[in-house]
Formats: sequence, C-alpha cells, structure tokens
Amino acid sequence: MSKRPIKWLLAKLHLYAGLWFGALFVLLGLTGSAIAWMPELDAYLNPTLLQASTPAAGQVFRVTPGTVQAVVDQLTADPAYGKPTQLNPPADARDVYVASYRQAGKPSPFSQAIVRQVMVDPYTLQVKGERDWGRFGLTRPLLMSGMFHLHRYLLTGDTGKTVTGISGVLLLLMALSGIYLWWPRMQWTAIKRALTVSHGGSWPRFNYTLHKAAGFFAAPVLAVIAFSGIYFNLPQLVVPLVDLVSTVPDTAKLNNVQRDGALLDAGAAMAAAQRLYPQARVSRIVLPAKKDLPYDIRVRQPDEIAHGDGATRITLDARSGLPLRIRDPLTASYGERFLGWQFPLHSGQAFGVAGRSFITLFGLMPLLFMLTGTLVWWKRRRGRK
Repeated sequence: MSKRPIKWLLAKLHLYAGLWFGALFVLLGLTGSAIAWMPELDAYLNPTLLQASTPAAGQVFRVTPGTVQAVVDQLTADPAYGKPTQLNPPADARDVYVASYRQAGKPSPFSQAIVRQVMVDPYTLQVKGERDWGRFGLTRPLLMSGMFHLHRYLLTGDTGKTVTGISGVLLLLMALSGIYLWWPRMQWTAIKRALTVSHGGSWPRFNYTLHKAAGFFAAPVLAVIAFSGIYFNLPQLVVPLVDLVSTVPDTAKLNNVQRDGALLDAGAAMAAAQRLYPQARVSRIVLPAKKDLPYDIRVRQPDEIAHGDGATRITLDARSGLPLRIRDPLTASYGERFLGWQFPLHSGQAFGVAGRSFITLFGLMPLLFMLTGTLVWWKRRRGRK
C-alpha cells in the first residue's frame, strides 16, 4: 500500500475522532488540570474540614500506632460512625485523619460509588466534620470530589470508566496520527515551515499553522497521558503487553494464613508496617472487612517518585502481623516499575511542582486543538460547498 492511502486514512481518523470526541477530550483535559492540584485546592476550599486546629502550647504533632488506635476506638465507640473501613493518617502538622466508610452493597455499572469520609483533628481527636466522597456537587466539600469522579468515571461508575479508557485509546491514536501527518521532508526549510505559526492576514492560515505547530510539541505529552489513562481504566489492554517482557505485579486477593488467635488492632498493624519500613510514612490503613481478610497498608518511602500516599503496599496477616505480600516500587521488577511510573507521569507528581504545572498547561491543549481543528475543518467544508 502506498503512503497516500495510509495518510488519507490517518487524516480521516484524526479528523473524525477529534470531531466526535473533542468535547470529551476537552472535559478530561480541563478536569485533569484542576485535579493536578487536588490536595491543595481541597484543603484551601475546606479549611474547617481538612486543616488541623492550632495546637496548644507545647503540643507536638505525632502520628503513632497509639494515636491511630485512639482514633479508631473513638469512632468505633460512637454509634454515629462505627468502625471505619479505612484510615488515612495526617501527612503533616496541618493535615487531619480521614476515616472512610464504604457504601454497603455493590453499585450498579451506571452508578457512582459513594464513600463517607469523617475527618478527625490530630490534636484534639475530635470529629471536625464529614462529606460523601464521590457525590457530585458544586459546594466546597464536594467540588474536588466531583471534579475527580467526573475526570475518572464521568459520574457513571464503571461504565464511565470504560468510556474514559476508550477515549484514552482514541487520544493515543490521534496523537500518533497527528505526528505522522505533521512530519515534513527532512529539509531545514520544510521543518522550519512546519513549526512556524503564521498569520499573513488570514485567520484560517493562523488556525492551521497553530494547530500543526502546537500539535508537534503537545502530541508526545498527550500520548503519554493517554497511555497512562488506558492503563488506569482498561488495564486488561496494557498489563498483558507488559507481562510479555517483564514481571507484572501480583494483584490476587489474599487471606490470612494464621487461622487462630485474636485479630490485631489498627495500631498494632501500623507498628508492624513501621518495623518493615522504619523510615517510611504510613499513609493508608485498610482494616479487614472480614475475619479471614488481612490488613492492606500503604506507606511512602523517602525515595519514591509517587508523592501523596506513595506506592509501597504491604499486605499483613491480621493475626500474626507477618507480611503476606510486599509491593516495593524501589525493588520491583522493571515491568512493575514501568506501571508504577504511570500515575506520577499522568499527574505530574514525578517532577514535583514543575511537573504538575506542566500537566496543568497541557491539560488545556485539547481545548486549543478542538477550537483550531474545528475552524480548519469548517473552513474547508465551506470551501468545498
């Protein structure tokens, strides 16, 4: 097959994917730009809910197994809350404990799962308030939650997650086809012309040259973002490919090995995790929902590229406290490390504030491409008529 039919097919794919899915790409780009700063924006919008009170004179911020267990015991004893399913200890002196309560039953494929979050002050151990994470709303407590679930699930649960994954496939194809369509002859004048934005008294020319030049710089970044989005939402398309060349992480559910004896409390489980990683910060403790299930604990090691909760996962036997499985990103296989890089790249966390600023900027690119691409298409369509 000659290059002309291939180029024609790719041009049609690029055009109609942009026309049919452009609005979705714009939505995902704008919400992605916002949630790149989600922890900061959420705390700024909800200071009474997500920011700790001023400590008393001489009071020192500490997160220990004892304080974690005190929070769990206090909530468990209160009939308004009960035993949480997950507890996120505060990351710093201004942060709060976040206890989560999963919704009973499994949501339908078209409904969004709602998680009740209860915030506890780290100094007074008093409840500061609560909200429903996953519920869409324009109020301050729900704004960033709604933004995240709009970006990831389109507010429709697993169905929206699948649609988002498919849009990632289309965005990846658009980025790759765009690079192919842009590629000029390997001559300096042709390359310079392909990277030049010109007006010359013609707005259609300006739109066309801006679309091409901006696409050259944005396409590689959008391709990386699209690929990671496919991995998050349709891992069945990505993990088998990675498994062909390297070991991928084991995600099978585990049960306790030790059958007899009392279950460890949350504080003891945290202490067991700290013995394994004494320099790491315990960021998440998932309490066993049943007696035969283990603890799932996440910690962040100092050298991890993933910020926030980190990516080190420890599965502990809920009776013996011994590790059943450890997923350590610093010692993992190349395949697991490759997959572990996807979220830090997607969110910009891998490169700190500069990386998140970079992602915020490129989250605006789909809007630019939809506007310029639509104007170019409309001008050509009118010209043909």
